[in-house]
Amino acid sequence: MLDIQATDNAVPSPRSTTSSPRNREKFTPEVRKGLLGLGLGNALEWYDWMVFGLLSAFIGPNFFPNDEPLSATLNALAVFAVGFAFRPLGGILLGTLADRIGRRRVMLLSIMLMAGTTLVIAITPSYATIGAWSGIILVACRVLQGISTGIEAPLSTSHAVELAPEGREGYVAGIMSFYVNIGILLASLVSFVCSLLIGGAAMGEWGWRVPFIIGAVFGFVVLYLRRSLPETLKAEEMASTTAKSVWSGVGKHWLSVLAIVFVVGAAQAYNYAWNVGLPSAARSGFKEDPTAVFALTTALGAILVLGSWLIGKFADGKSMSRWFLVTRVLAIPSVFLMLLYVQPGIGGFAAVLLGGSIVLVLNMTLYNVVSSSLMPKNIRGTGVALGYGIGVAIFGGTASYLLVWLQSVNLTWVFPVYVAVLSILSIVFYLAARRSNGIFVGK
Repeated sequence: MLDIQATDNAVPSPRSTTSSPRNREKFTPEVRKGLLGLGLGNALEWYDWMVFGLLSAFIGPNFFPNDEPLSATLNALAVFAVGFAFRPLGGILLGTLADRIGRRRVMLLSIMLMAGTTLVIAITPSYATIGAWSGIILVACRVLQGISTGIEAPLSTSHAVELAPEGREGYVAGIMSFYVNIGILLASLVSFVCSLLIGGAAMGEWGWRVPFIIGAVFGFVVLYLRRSLPETLKAEEMASTTAKSVWSGVGKHWLSVLAIVFVVGAAQAYNYAWNVGLPSAARSGFKEDPTAVFALTTALGAILVLGSWLIGKFADGKSMSRWFLVTRVLAIPSVFLMLLYVQPGIGGFAAVLLGGSIVLVLNMTLYNVVSSSLMPKNIRGTGVALGYGIGVAIFGGTASYLLVWLQSVNLTWVFPVYVAVLSILSIVFYLAARRSNGIFVGK
């Protein structure tokens, strides 16, 4: 059995290490191994999450009545959003646990939930076989996945920041985002290869299950690797922490939590519009060839992987605060590119999808580390996870559905305005929180 008990070997915090160029590459083997386990968990989370969104046009008719393809797809995207609605609950429950009993055990539990539910989705019979029970099982799995992902992304980044030496926040942002984008790329690549090899008809009947089976296997591999994940909270820190003290601290930093909601929400609304909403609209609304759509989303994934690695290298040792503000300002005009895709045509889809990719990768590389910087260590697991969960639930989880629906009623222009406003609010609340509470990681 895998040991999920707390270890007595909590690694000393390296946050006091200087960030001079000479020390910039000094990661111990234990820290590097820890970053690998945390990063691969992020890759798994995003792989499983994106596979569901990318295959929603195939999943919908299998789990819901298949009277009309667009309605079935919207039903699947609604279930996609249900998982987001439970992310704040995951942040509240598991974030509090992480601040009280340590990061390691919660990171193991998160992966167990994700791998197990992904396997259940892969083997659940269709609506034609067991009727409404198929949809009920799907919703239940998405609820548990929402709870899992409500802690996985924010806590894994916070954990990585605590493991790394001071001044290496740019590197942490790049490497964690690199793994996230590996997951996104794999989701697109696996979907593309399956569609190419077996064709669209077979994908609709049974082929959509293959990417989920791959995700489940991947999850159990990550679970094995995380057994030796270092703990960053010392025994005395955990002993002196209670649920009351955690939530009292979160209450005092309410403005930072609000800032995290919008820092995360704006980035995720942009992200899910590009990675899920636009491809879903292309397949269901404009009837583009699924294989061509998967090929382009795979190209987008490759850009995100390479871009996050380069941005992490370039931003290492530099001000995360300044970088965040610049990239968020750039997001405001770039989101309006989607207005160029208003009629069928794979060329127009490609131009919009890839044209917005540079600003997308800039925003998706930095936002989690920036969020972690707004909360002190003793309440970081709870505060960051709560803000992350609310932001993703309200703004990220609804983005794909909202974009497809607005296109269906000829109000496509509303969505970029919506994301631009979110971006502006994220800047305002971040600056207010930084002035009121300060930042606790980087500068």
